[in-house]
Amino acid sequence: MIQVYTGNGKGKTTAAFGLALRAAGAGLNVYIAQFLKGRDCSEHKALKKIKNIKLEQFGRGCFIRCKYQQIDMKLTRQGLEKVKKVITSRNYHVVILDEINVVLKLKFLSFKDILSLIKCTPENIELVFTGRGAPAQLIKKADLVSQIREVKHYYKRGIKARKGIEF
Repeated sequence: MIQVYTGNGKGKTTAAFGLALRAAGAGLNVYIAQFLKGRDCSEHKALKKIKNIKLEQFGRGCFIRCKYQQIDMKLTRQGLEKVKKVITSRNYHVVILDEINVVLKLKFLSFKDILSLIKCTPENIELVFTGRGAPAQLIKKADLVSQIREVKHYYKRGIKARKGIEF
């Protein structure tokens, strides 16, 4: 199955991590590849305590207000190759590609790259794609799509990201 969490609202990564927690609780092995992200967040500390969840980052320390560089594309390609190895190993039941939709929007990867990944994924592996701006082709291919829409956000009142809530 293919799941997509997209939209301009807060909570796409949070939803995917909630799924990871649920899957791990059911005894499933989970692999999370975070693209474009490269800093340690509070959820990483918790996930390190769960033996059947593995998280790896393929990005630098910046994400939201970042000027992307050639290194970002290189890290993205390394991440995609790692995800392919994870999938072909068949050691994981759930594979989450966090912020992959943003990677596609930035054209660091093509949808053809993602389609190739989907085609090599066995039916018993759940693929989860997160990030703003999921391409129409991915939405069409997915079995489940959740559109997370911002209705109101406290950032607009000048409230900064809070430890334990946003990171």
